[in-house]
Amino acid sequence: MTLGNGTRLRIKLTGHELARLIGVIYKDTGRTHLLPTGGIGAIVPTADYYDTPLEWFEEPYFWLRPDHIDLILSACEDIPDFKTYLTCLAELHKRRKKYARILSAQPFPTMVQISSRALLEFGGGMPTEALASWLTWRKWFYDLDNRSAQESGNLFEPILAAALGGERQDAKNSPVTRETDPSKGRQVDCWKVLETGEQLAYEFKLRVTIAASGQGRFAEELSFATDCRASGATPILVVLDPTPNPRLTQLQQAFRDAGGEAYLGDAAWRHLEEEAGPTMATFIERYVSRPIHAVSQFSSTTLQDLSVRRIGGGHVQLMLGNNEKVIVRHEDAALSEDGNDDES
Repeated sequence: MTLGNGTRLRIKLTGHELARLIGVIYKDTGRTHLLPTGGIGAIVPTADYYDTPLEWFEEPYFWLRPDHIDLILSACEDIPDFKTYLTCLAELHKRRKKYARILSAQPFPTMVQISSRALLEFGGGMPTEALASWLTWRKWFYDLDNRSAQESGNLFEPILAAALGGERQDAKNSPVTRETDPSKGRQVDCWKVLETGEQLAYEFKLRVTIAASGQGRFAEELSFATDCRASGATPILVVLDPTPNPRLTQLQQAFRDAGGEAYLGDAAWRHLEEEAGPTMATFIERYVSRPIHAVSQFSSTTLQDLSVRRIGGGHVQLMLGNNEKVIVRHEDAALSEDGNDDES
């Protein structure tokens, strides 16, 4: 129910929110008829999760029947893999709440932070005041995008690991050690032990690019497979974006040479859904695969016109084509670029 204890953006779900997440799961799995009388109207949304405002989950409801703990106990009986589904959905919900707070609180950069960048664009017919605004907006969007990437990464791996029935292992306690120095461990995105005793070590990637990682970093990625083999585990690579390039080919081969496997694109999605079991396959398809595929069908050639402006109270209005989004702002200076909101 909590996220980021000890940080400036601590999230804590209420019992009402958790109960309504449970209502979402009953709806997703077609089991709302198993809820006690009055439960459907109280905790089941009328729309799918992504189409339900975050504020709805926080609204109090009036239902004299079970609290969220009773609902959890009942749902464990009613829904296969319920605890894993709830864990993943709650993690998604907490991250979405946190990012909504980031949008509201992320401060605009100061001129001290960005004025040196003016040298690259100063003059050339652009008034200095306009250039200052351009640098400010650009840096603010950059900060938001960096935080979005961080939050997505923190969400993506544990959800897939839980859906597969495994768990993330940090380097300190990892069962996979370095072949060159067995005293040092390797982070594993998903560690899973099959009933046969076979040990699987998953590496999840949204994509593999030809230039994003330095050569040293890529050598580290290649050695993961051999370190797994030396530690008695089978390495498995899962890459959701199958766009070919030499490094992706090399990485695939490294995993297969180490006795492992590599799944790319549609094969990766199929593998995740097959290994997750029917209930968690529903979760992966509904909450991970479907949104990513829905957005991916639009390329840069379909960009809508963008306008952005400050409106009353310092709020931000975005217009994308004819679509409006208003970001209600309550700026927090502690979230400047020098601030650090890493979670322990």
